[in-house]
Amino acid sequence: MHEYPVTVQIVEIASETARKHHGRVRGIHLVVGKDSGFVGESIQMYFDVVAEGTLCEGALLTVEGIRPKLRCESCGTLFERRAFSFRCPACGGDGEPTEIGKEFYIKSVELEISDGPQQEEAEE
Repeated sequence: MHEYPVTVQIVEIASETARKHHGRVRGIHLVVGKDSGFVGESIQMYFDVVAEGTLCEGALLTVEGIRPKLRCESCGTLFERRAFSFRCPACGGDGEPTEIGKEFYIKSVELEISDGPQQEEAEE
């Protein structure tokens, strides 16, 4: 249920970007890590309802899911954890958690303005 207020914020940010450039939002690209605490499918579900009547109405929301990765303490290899194991597939060492898979941000907003479609990259 906490995806609803986040979806409202996404629509507000994208709408503000469109207002600033005197256009409409045609697309929003999100990056959502599987360990971010947010469910991309839930944000997708709320999006059309929240966007109704805004500059985001009719826009396409795409969600890029990022799978979590561990880093091997011995050799530094990044790898996806297998069920019931933290073992590195390269050397057999122990993997430790990383920040990969915890991402959550708007990667880009695609706008339609009088001169044609434009895309604005989010600043990280």
